[in-house]
Amino acid sequence: MAERVTWKLKGTWLKNCSCDPGCPCDFWAKPTQTFCEGMLGMHIQEGAYGPTPLSGLRFVVTYHWPGPLHEGHGTLQPFIDERATPPQREALLTILSGKAGNPWFEVVASLVTTVHEPQFVPIRFEIDVDKRTGRVEIPGILETVSEPIRNIATGGNHRIQVVLPEGMEYRKAETARASVNRSRGAIRYDRPNGHSSLALVEQTDSGLKG
Repeated sequence: MAERVTWKLKGTWLKNCSCDPGCPCDFWAKPTQTFCEGMLGMHIQEGAYGPTPLSGLRFVVTYHWPGPLHEGHGTLQPFIDERATPPQREALLTILSGKAGNPWFEVVASLVTTVHEPQFVPIRFEIDVDKRTGRVEIPGILETVSEPIRNIATGGNHRIQVVLPEGMEYRKAETARASVNRSRGAIRYDRPNGHSSLALVEQTDSGLKG
């Protein structure tokens, strides 16, 4: 058996999906609209896969599940930062495939039936976790915008945090509204005003840290 490579991805994490704000997956609940589709992305502030540096790179995955995630039959399409070198591309795709360890990536990979060809593209990634704002764009393919949920009584910003002490994806996430969330890639959708999770995470070959 090949020896497992030690790796780390630390940075900002954004997940925007078709469900109403308040990700049902965090509560073991069914998707708002039966299916679940959207995007997940990360800006890696500090990272490496063995000797291969990954700091500064970004990745995005679009996804579709026809029902609750635990029932499987998911479809994914990975998008990797065009600035990544061939070794960096291979490292990120290996991590995303669940073949490099980490319970969260392994579980997600086990629930996927179809993976579309990865694309190497320019990725705009802007996020402020505390302010619950974010914007991710792949020109001509994907656009999503996160904004704070509005307090219907005062008109101000409403703040909700989800804390998962035993979470595999994140330990704490800010909940926001994905005012824009659309993809024109192999997985096509247009789901405005859905859920948005913003977090700071550190994923490693042995699991989520912090």
